[in-house]
Amino acid sequence: MIESSSAIAGHVGRTPLLLLALFASIADAQPNTDRKSIAIERTATPPRIDGILDDDTWSSASVIRDLHQIVPVDRGEPSEASAFYLRYDDDYLYLGARLHDSAPQEIRARQMIQGQGAMFDDLLELILDPFDSQRSGYLFQINPNGVRHDGLFEDSARVNSDWDGIWLGEARIDAQGWTAEIAIPFKTLNFDPANPDWGFTIARGIARKKERVAWSSYSRAVNLGTTGLMTGLSGLQQGLGLDLVPSVSLIRARNHVADDNDLRLEPSLDVFYKFTPSLTGVLTLNTDFSATEVDDRQVNLTRYSLFFPEKRDFFLQDADIFSFGGLGGMNQNGLPFFSRRIGLDLAGQPVDLRAGAKLTGRIGRWNIGGLVVDQAASGSVDEKLLLVARAAANVFDESSVGAIVTYGDPRSNRDNMVGGVDFRYRNTQFTRTHSLSANLWYQQSDTEGTAGGQWAWGSHIGINSGEGPHGMLAHDRFGRNFNPALGFANRVDTERTQVLLGYRLRPEHPVLRTMHAMLHFDQYVRGDGGVESQALMFRPIELENHRGDLIGLYLFRGREVLLEPFAISRGVIIQTGDYTFDRLGVELRLAPERTLAPRLMVWTGKYYGGTRFAFEGGVDWRPGRHLFLSMNYDYNDIELPEGNFETKLIQLRANWAFNARWSWVNLLQYDNISRSVGMNSRLRYNRRAGEDLFLVANYNFRAQGAFRGMEPVTSELLLKYSRTFRF
Repeated sequence: MIESSSAIAGHVGRTPLLLLALFASIADAQPNTDRKSIAIERTATPPRIDGILDDDTWSSASVIRDLHQIVPVDRGEPSEASAFYLRYDDDYLYLGARLHDSAPQEIRARQMIQGQGAMFDDLLELILDPFDSQRSGYLFQINPNGVRHDGLFEDSARVNSDWDGIWLGEARIDAQGWTAEIAIPFKTLNFDPANPDWGFTIARGIARKKERVAWSSYSRAVNLGTTGLMTGLSGLQQGLGLDLVPSVSLIRARNHVADDNDLRLEPSLDVFYKFTPSLTGVLTLNTDFSATEVDDRQVNLTRYSLFFPEKRDFFLQDADIFSFGGLGGMNQNGLPFFSRRIGLDLAGQPVDLRAGAKLTGRIGRWNIGGLVVDQAASGSVDEKLLLVARAAANVFDESSVGAIVTYGDPRSNRDNMVGGVDFRYRNTQFTRTHSLSANLWYQQSDTEGTAGGQWAWGSHIGINSGEGPHGMLAHDRFGRNFNPALGFANRVDTERTQVLLGYRLRPEHPVLRTMHAMLHFDQYVRGDGGVESQALMFRPIELENHRGDLIGLYLFRGREVLLEPFAISRGVIIQTGDYTFDRLGVELRLAPERTLAPRLMVWTGKYYGGTRFAFEGGVDWRPGRHLFLSMNYDYNDIELPEGNFETKLIQLRANWAFNARWSWVNLLQYDNISRSVGMNSRLRYNRRAGEDLFLVANYNFRAQGAFRGMEPVTSELLLKYSRTFRF
């Protein structure tokens, strides 16, 4: 079955526009292009941000009440009334909200840790597009506990939730529902002071009903491409545009094996300066990432390296500027710039960054970004000066065309340079029910001592919708010596084709909310023309009820062609050959909005001439707003002609929120591949936005079993304080 499909995929992979023709039948009408608008006025008396709508400024504010449902009924009448109040002054945009609820005792407000996602709580959401470009903007969210969460749009619909901006927000539950007040400093945003009209929309989530309402949306989507307009902004100020962020860390590190102790004081300084309201420069000195979250461990049963997301604030600031070709998400292979390459050696250990500078922003229709980092020497790798430059011009309503250049290899002493160009097309309102996206990119690397085969190119087209048919077609090719040393490419000398077709039905049913079927084909062909990998996954049915509980059935057929032996586990080496395997999978998941939310996925079937049983499961417990407990267990039982083995990955989380300012977050991880246990414990005091005190403990243990027979290897205890001073 896959063999015959591969011939078809090889043909359509070279003509991605065929997918557009496939879906042309759905474009039976022109979309409604009417755009909502709200005019707001300046206030001379700013409100006190305490979550109570008792300030006089709200009585004369612009008011929004005309919201509609997105889920469960698109354009349906909301089950609860909402009112949003808007004002601004020289320094802040103010939003007040009265969110009525007929059962206030049932309002979900279980997240109390600042910066953590609150998607399973009742939620207020604000989207701002200061340039009204439908390409870049900001997401701000607050729950009834006053917990703030934010993100940076990397394109019209994709959000980087690791970005952390400075803004104020408070909320309270009362007898009528809940209220919230938000103040967003214009110093936090990039904008054009000559532009009085910003892209803008607001949304509300009612967790117990799985209901979402919005002021402006399109085909059940709320993003930059579906915003209305907020008009009347003028005289906005950013002061001197200067932010100073000093921090100091006291670190005690110990190597228990060598009985070696190290005590050090590490000061650092980040400087942010807005040359214009839309152009920001950043300087970092003796950069300190000591309080950054640790990575979730992953078990690798493939021949290729895994991808870990960026979590460091310096690299996340204006990260959307450096996005390229629509790459990211599930398609990371070929990224020309991946900031996780900087400051980490091949073993994943930190490397000191002496200094770094970044310039990002907008000039007219141009989005520009530049980055330079001085990375210290590590092992056999010399001190490195690493450079990235990116520019993209806005074209059409939501699209862009641009170029990127990188220089330097942080993990070797060879010179390396990469240049690339890309075109990204977006049409959020392609039809009344569907959005359209397309990407085309080309890259060329130049690595010292390497000749030929250093190119790569890719194309993608996709049609998406919250209801009805959707699909995607992508085709990428990578030369045998393509090497983005400051990027990410774990499979080169290949040609990849992906096809995805799906259909989502939302029946009018007392129990069922959605029915979804999907087919995904993914193929890698080697540079010499032979198949390297194939995967065909068919999900004939996935059912979700109105509570958010889900059940799905999966059928999988895969093929792997090994031209050389592959060490899949310690002492287990799969020999060369052409392997085909089939697997059956079932997924069960109770809604995360529930107090107790278990989930599991079970796979079983053939695997490299043997069998594989895989179990991924876990449970989240949210008994209230103070405590969160979670357990995840990833298990594989693999029996092969070359030998049998098991993999086990266990993650335990325990978070305690004393209040909205004090939190204690703990992560304990074990895997039997490394035979180690890692512990990360972070006590945080967030006195106000832009000011943090951390007490962090990190321990690494050798283990004879799952949290058994543990012997300490390394440990680190650090105390860090940082504060932002704005001028």
